Amino acid sequence: MRAIHVPEPLLEFRYGQRMVYPRDGLFLFGPGDGGRAPIDFGVIGTPAGVARFRRWMGSVGNIIDAANGDPQHVPFLGYGAAFASAWPDKPRHIIDSIDPAAVSRALRLENRNEAIKTTVDLYVDPLVAAADRLEAPPNFWFVVIPEEIYKLGRPQSSVPKADRVRGSVKLSKSAARDLMLEPTFFPEDLEAAEIYQYATHFRRQLKARLLKDRIVTQIVRETTLAPNDFLNKIGKPLRRLEDPATIAWKILTGAYYKDGGRPWQLADVRPGVCYVGLAYKRQDNSTDDRFACCAAQMFLSSGEGVVFRGALGPWFHSESKQFHLSEDAARSLVEMVIGEYRQMHDGQPPAELFIHAKSSFADPEWKGFETAAPGTNVVGVQISDAKDRMKLYRPGRYPVIRGTALILHERRAFLWTSGFAPRLDTYQGPETPNPIEIRIQRGDCELETVLGDVMGLTKINFNSCLHNDRMPVTIRFADAVGDVILAAPQSGEPKLPFKYYI
Repeated sequence: MRAIHVPEPLLEFRYGQRMVYPRDGLFLFGPGDGGRAPIDFGVIGTPAGVARFRRWMGSVGNIIDAANGDPQHVPFLGYGAAFASAWPDKPRHIIDSIDPAAVSRALRLENRNEAIKTTVDLYVDPLVAAADRLEAPPNFWFVVIPEEIYKLGRPQSSVPKADRVRGSVKLSKSAARDLMLEPTFFPEDLEAAEIYQYATHFRRQLKARLLKDRIVTQIVRETTLAPNDFLNKIGKPLRRLEDPATIAWKILTGAYYKDGGRPWQLADVRPGVCYVGLAYKRQDNSTDDRFACCAAQMFLSSGEGVVFRGALGPWFHSESKQFHLSEDAARSLVEMVIGEYRQMHDGQPPAELFIHAKSSFADPEWKGFETAAPGTNVVGVQISDAKDRMKLYRPGRYPVIRGTALILHERRAFLWTSGFAPRLDTYQGPETPNPIEIRIQRGDCELETVLGDVMGLTKINFNSCLHNDRMPVTIRFADAVGDVILAAPQSGEPKLPFKYYI
C-alpha cells in the first residue's frame, strides 16, 4: 500500500491556453473552440416566466461582479466576452402561451402518471409544432418552469387530497401491470395502460419525449432567474441561491455547449483514446424485474459525447445485484461506439477503449466487448463510491488534497476526487471527503494512467462550470441517461449527442 498524488488535469481554452479552473480559462482567454456565430435559442414558458427570462437576458449581456473575494468566485464578463459569441437582445423564437392555470390543474390530477404527462404535453406540443413549422428551428430551447412544476413534478411529490382534480385515467397501475401478464382482446385496455409507460418526473419525461424530434432543452426555474420576485413572509427570497455571477457561469456554459460549442477540452490527452460509460436502468413496468435498458455513453478528450441505446433484456442479476449484458448485446453496443468513433476520425478505430461501469464485467459480455473492437486495447474499469470505507486526514483546517490516491495493489486504488483544491484555496464540501474506488477489472493498463484519466473526466461536465465533479462524466450521468431513456416509450434513433439527455 502506498499513497501518491495525481496532478490536477489541465484544460485547454482559446489560443491553446491552459488552466485548471474553467472560469479562469473562459475569463482570460475564451472557449476552447475559439467562439461561434451568435447563439441561437428559443424560449418557452408562461407569460410571466418568459418576461422574467427576458429581464435576466439583459443582465447577462454585461459584466456581473463576483459576490466576494473568495478565489472560487470569478466575475462574469458578459456572454459575448466570456464565450466569444454574440448575445442577442431577445430570443430568436418565443413561445409564451403556456397557461399557468392549465399547468396548475394538470399538476393536481389525482393520477400522478396522468398529471405529469398532461403537464409535459403543455410544453412538448408547442415545441414539436414549432420544430415542424419553422424552416430553421433554434439550436436549443430554454424551458422556463414555474416553481410548482419543480415541487410537484417529481416522483416523491404529492398533492393534498383536497386539491386533487379528477382526471380521465381509471385504470390502476397494478391493473395495468396485470394486462401485461394476461393479454386482452380489448385494445382500449392497452391504450389505457400506456399512461404508466410515462415517468412521473417532469424533466426526465420532457427530455425523453423530445428525443425523436431532436429538440435540445435547457430547463431553468423562474425562481433562479428572478429570486426577488418570490419572497417569504419576512421579505426574503424563498430559495437560497448562489450569487448572480455564479448562476450566469453555470447556465450559460451549458447554453454554449447546447448551442454546439465546446467551452474547453482536456489538454495532454493521449491520441486515440475513447471512454465509454455503461448506463443501466431497470424497467418498472416489465413483467420480468430482471429487464433493464442499457446505454453506452461515449466521451472523447474534447468533451464530445454520444449516447447509444442498447437492447432491453434480462441484464439485472438478482444474485449479484449487478447488471451484465449477453455476449451478443455487448458486442452490438460496442460495435455502434466503434462505428461512430471511426466516422469522427477518418475511419480510424480508437487505439484505447476504456469501458467504465459501476458493476464488474462478466466473461460473456467482456468477450462481446473485445470481439467488437479488434486491434484496440480494451480496458474494463469498475468505479464505485467508497463512502465511509476509507478516511484520510491531514493536519490543519482542510482535508486531503484532491487527487490523493491510496494504491492498494497494481489494479486497485482509492482516489479522492473531492478534497482541498489549491486553485480554490478551499474544500467545497460539508464533511470529510470520501474516495471513489477504482478497479481495473479487465484488460491491461497502468493504474496511474487510469487514475489520471478519471481525474480528467471529472472536469468535462459542460452542463455547469465547476472546478470538478466528484464522479467522472462516464459515471456521473449514467443514472440520468438511463432515467431519460425509460421515461417515455422509445423508438427510432439509437444514438444522439449527449446534450439531448442533460
